[in-house]
Amino acid sequence: MKVFMFNHSGSLNRGCEAIVRGTIGIIDKTCPNSEFLLSSFNPKEDAMIEGLSKVFAFKPEPLNKSAYLQAAVRIKVMRDESYSVIKSYAAFFEQAACADICLSIGGDTYCYGDNAVIRILTQELKNRGKKVVLWGASVGQEDLTPEKERNLACFDAIFARESLTFDLLKSRRLNSEVFLFPDPAFTLKPEELPLPAGWQETNTIGINISPIVTAKNPELMGITSGFIGFLLRHTDLSIALIPHVTSPVNNDMTVLNTLYNENAAHSNGRLMMLSGDLNAAQYKGYIARLRYLVAARTHASIAAYSSGVPVIVLGYSVKSSGIAKDIFGDERFVADTGKLNSTEDLIELFAAFREQENETKKILMSNIPQIAENAYSAGEALSAI
Repeated sequence: MKVFMFNHSGSLNRGCEAIVRGTIGIIDKTCPNSEFLLSSFNPKEDAMIEGLSKVFAFKPEPLNKSAYLQAAVRIKVMRDESYSVIKSYAAFFEQAACADICLSIGGDTYCYGDNAVIRILTQELKNRGKKVVLWGASVGQEDLTPEKERNLACFDAIFARESLTFDLLKSRRLNSEVFLFPDPAFTLKPEELPLPAGWQETNTIGINISPIVTAKNPELMGITSGFIGFLLRHTDLSIALIPHVTSPVNNDMTVLNTLYNENAAHSNGRLMMLSGDLNAAQYKGYIARLRYLVAARTHASIAAYSSGVPVIVLGYSVKSSGIAKDIFGDERFVADTGKLNSTEDLIELFAAFREQENETKKILMSNIPQIAENAYSAGEALSAI
């Protein structure tokens, strides 16, 4: 089977990388010797992913004069940019032409913004007779627009990665083929590297903060810095700052460096920063050896959950709540970042979190094997499509 994966932002977003790696493993288990093609916004970042046959650059080409004039007229008169998009991305359709199935793997695509280009390209793939699947998706009620709803209806199937999205799409009857399978990243195998100085194998807490959550709550930087100070003064935990996205426009290192610089001098070597150039499996290898994790990035939390590590999730969308609910039966320790008003709020949450450490670990150890098995089952459903 030839699989064309598109809507991938690049592997400096380790969540996107984990989805690609997980998807390859899931499909290969059901359909051995499948061929995987990847359309990427940043193809140079994806060269290290094993199992890819080809990686294509996802970028528009300039229109010739005739096409440009036609596109301009359609946009001005009809307010229709589809002609312009389809012509600009002619190479994209050539790359997908040989595929048996096309997977839109940007799980958050329908959570943010209008995303008109991806919607137009998806519809055009369908118009050209391709099987097209939305893979590993999250969608919130607040995210839906009439344009997005029409686009969701055009897919041959939608694979939701958590039950809140699944229930929403089923209730709205936007598509008759909606499936529920865990995020492909639950199947990612960790790669262990040597631990840095100061890391306590059974007594280190990881902290992952992103520019997305600090933009939503500008107080969060001060709150987190204060929380690190509390941990250094009142616990014996080591603290590892863990980036998970290091792309130029959305780089966790920018906020983590600030936290490190504010606290390293009085940490007695207990505060450390992981390198920004590791891959998703290597970050998971470190996360798997934590005692706890506080994470803003969804796939950092998935790396912890799937390794049996308790997580406080600094959530901001349906995916965080839905994933926690499917593991625990409730939205356990998913904090709405917009409602964290002080360091004391985070300290109180952490105190309650620690009290339930053993119970949380038991639930993870009990439920994660089945969740990983269910993630692999998505390959069978996809093969049937």
